[in-house]
Amino acid sequence: MTALAGGVGAARFLRGLARVIDPARLCVIVNTADDDEFFGLHVSPDLDTITYTLAGAVDQGKGWGLRDDTFRCLHALGRYYADTWFGLGDADIATHLFRTQQLRQGRSLTEVTAAITQAWGVRATVLPMSNEPVRTIVHTEAGALPFQEYLVKRRGEGQVEQVEFHGIAAATPAPGVCEAILRATLVILPPSNPIVSIGPILALPGVRQALQETRAPVIAISPLVAGKPIKGPADRLLRGLGIEVSAAGVASLYRDFLDSFVLDTQDADQRERIEQWGLTVLVTDTIMSTVDKAAALAQAVVEWGCRKGFAESPPPYR
Repeated sequence: MTALAGGVGAARFLRGLARVIDPARLCVIVNTADDDEFFGLHVSPDLDTITYTLAGAVDQGKGWGLRDDTFRCLHALGRYYADTWFGLGDADIATHLFRTQQLRQGRSLTEVTAAITQAWGVRATVLPMSNEPVRTIVHTEAGALPFQEYLVKRRGEGQVEQVEFHGIAAATPAPGVCEAILRATLVILPPSNPIVSIGPILALPGVRQALQETRAPVIAISPLVAGKPIKGPADRLLRGLGIEVSAAGVASLYRDFLDSFVLDTQDADQRERIEQWGLTVLVTDTIMSTVDKAAALAQAVVEWGCRKGFAESPPPYR
């Protein structure tokens, strides 16, 4: 089973999915266009959020970072740096130190990610989308902003005019990415931001084609409920780019490769419209306020995928 993921919503869904299926049968392809450098360290926010969540170590309140982490090092860095707005916890910094040192020694991001997930006891395969650097740049009236500055420092404020993926023309999917899609029994797009979490993965050469060609059902879960994201700036990004801010608007971005779309019960009135595009629609509760609710959503999606017909036998439930 393969998932394309980025952000807190995806991590929470995957936490539930890991309770429904054997995690060893799960491959997660993760957005790396949010990566950036802070204090000389290579930081991969989406990779770390997915890893910490699957390891059961994430700060559940924030949805990112490590539970019970402290920030003494970050406060001390304030003596030397004017900007310390990106919250790196003390234990979290160990991950970034290891990643940076390993990359400088010539290991690929795929290799380093495998070492990090193994150290955390994560049984799922976690793949960065690419080993080449891709960086999301959000254009607002304040200028061209790296994604983390737009989201964290400026709190997603300002009218979005354009979103670019710097480096995408020279980037290629990491080894195993397209193969994981083509060989999957089910492909899931969890409730992730369609522009900055899923968008960079789809922009890599060959990924969209693999999604169109795979024999597996491809199912996406809406990240919007009643026109609003549970977390993050998806609505502002969609609106700024002239895309309808609705579950149907998100489905329209994927309709060339999608088989099914999952709507929250609050958006059931959009079902008929999406079905007119040739997609099947599952309407269920998609708000993952607890681990049990995340598992219930994952169970519903997997069972829906089974009904739509696996290329192989359905995955075993735990």
